[in-house]
Amino acid sequence: MSNAQPAPTSGLVIVDKPSGVTSHQVVGRLRRLLGTRKIGHAGTLDPMATGVLILGVNRATRLLGHLALHDKRYLATVRLGQSSHTDDADGEVVAVADASGITAEELEAAVAPLRGVIMQRPSSVSAIKVDGKRSYARVRAGEEVELPARQVTVSELKVLDARPVGSCLDVDIDVECSSGTYVRAIARDMGEALGVGGHLTALRRTRIGGYALDDAVTLGDDAPQLMPMAQAARLSFPVLELTEDEARDVSFGRPLSRPVPGDITGVLAPSGELLALYQPDGDGAKPVAVLV
Repeated sequence: MSNAQPAPTSGLVIVDKPSGVTSHQVVGRLRRLLGTRKIGHAGTLDPMATGVLILGVNRATRLLGHLALHDKRYLATVRLGQSSHTDDADGEVVAVADASGITAEELEAAVAPLRGVIMQRPSSVSAIKVDGKRSYARVRAGEEVELPARQVTVSELKVLDARPVGSCLDVDIDVECSSGTYVRAIARDMGEALGVGGHLTALRRTRIGGYALDDAVTLGDDAPQLMPMAQAARLSFPVLELTEDEARDVSFGRPLSRPVPGDITGVLAPSGELLALYQPDGDGAKPVAVLV
């Protein structure tokens, strides 16, 4: 008699997104492979960008809003000497000034103010809504949009390499940042600081929170294996193992009488199944999302 467990019907798939497709198109492909409509993604990547994209299947879609808030890491290439209205190579690129002679010292002076807790003006082609309409949609309709700056954290910004390309300078950077940070905006701001213009020509996301490229798969013709929700919770949040009585209460969405260790905590049944996400509430805890 086999002891094999049935494949989970809910879980995560960590995809290494290729260039040239939208995040929504990746969702569509996974829907076809798994035969279910209930799939979403956390942390959109632009079509030109590659790398870690988290997809949730069935009940795991309820985790995605929390996973998208994790810090992220990127490898990117900034082209100095040209600017773009989209701050990346997908927009209309125009020459600004000769950047080929910029020195390492000048580069460091330009990136230093972009580290730490900073006020960053998002790219105008972001998905931020302006009066109910996405900013990128307004830009594509011909409107001039300038979004207000907001606080983000760039915990690491390293210049890895720089090489002249004609009158431009291509600069490879390594960025670790909070959710809501725009690497395109970093490229733009580097160019503005140096007076030569700047835009992004390559972007690869190497990590979202505890999910890295090592966890990622390339979608092929076969359905990928799902990461169980309990494993996803352990990568993402502190977890609390419950008694049978507590697990029964949680399955009905009742509060817990004991505290949880994090602002968002995964609570596990004695069997190891992820039952819900809970948050502190007085001396106990209350549900954020019940997953059973």
